Amino acid sequence: MSSALSELIDSLQSSLSILNKRDIQTAAIALGQYAQHSDGTKILLGDDCAAIPDGDGYLLLAAEGIWPQLVEQDPWFAGWCAIMVNLSDVAAMGGTAIAVVDALWSQSVEASQPMLKGMQAAAAAYGIPIVGGHTNCHSPHEGLAVSVLGKAQHLISSFEARPGDALIMVINMAGSYYGDYTFWNASTKSNPDQLREQLSCLPALAKSKLCHAGKDISMGGLVGTLLMLCETSNCGATLNLDCIPRPQNVDFHRWLTSFPSFGFLLSVPPKNFQKVSDLFSPHGITCTSVGEIQTGSKVSIRWQEEQQLFWDLARSLTGFNQKVSL
Repeated sequence: MSSALSELIDSLQSSLSILNKRDIQTAAIALGQYAQHSDGTKILLGDDCAAIPDGDGYLLLAAEGIWPQLVEQDPWFAGWCAIMVNLSDVAAMGGTAIAVVDALWSQSVEASQPMLKGMQAAAAAYGIPIVGGHTNCHSPHEGLAVSVLGKAQHLISSFEARPGDALIMVINMAGSYYGDYTFWNASTKSNPDQLREQLSCLPALAKSKLCHAGKDISMGGLVGTLLMLCETSNCGATLNLDCIPRPQNVDFHRWLTSFPSFGFLLSVPPKNFQKVSDLFSPHGITCTSVGEIQTGSKVSIRWQEEQQLFWDLARSLTGFNQKVSL
């Protein structure tokens, strides 16, 4: 067994960006696996957004709390990210965002301004209105959370990945790291029209029905997102590191735990790969097959013709899997 692969897996298994996803078990235990809609239908929990039946489509509702350290250190960027990550959640499910609201805490009016300006800049770039929320400028600390409302005619969910599907990574590689954060920034300096066109690819993908399932690559990075996708779909997978597009001079640990400003992991029948790639490539998006969805509960990593178990989802990560006990 390659010592390099073993060391990489050891480092990933102890990564806080992945292990902190276990906090989601708190919600899974308290809320269960689904909520009851007023018409009696079940709204499954554990996806990027709650998909609420509405006429012949769905309303999508999601929220994100922003890392307190980021709010303290770079409030403008925290404001930008608060909008961006919510729009990514809606797009991941094949939806289009309608509006966002925020909940902001600051120690003074002056301290609130960078967060507000960051949110306003992102809202203008992505063409999404901020329509209200909560503001407190007499707080003992700084804090920020944002919620988004979207709509979708067709869904891409996290629950339908199927064994035999190709594991597809779609990502905007035309970026760079933002400071010392594990954030691949392909948004703050991009053309707003291009940002909107890129997000519109996901509703188009949902309409095409070329894709079984997907998630946006979150703060858990590529490997954390893969675990969550497999957990909700009750399946396993093999991730092939040799196939993953990666910036020059960036080590695998950092890249696999990075949050990209435009990045999604899709479960696609192999016969549909080229059509999916053709949908994204005109918009500057890299689309690559990086592994395979498999039966069982084991997620493995392959590198340089060697393979090792990364995580057995018999040991739950988030708790959102109707067939796994916490």
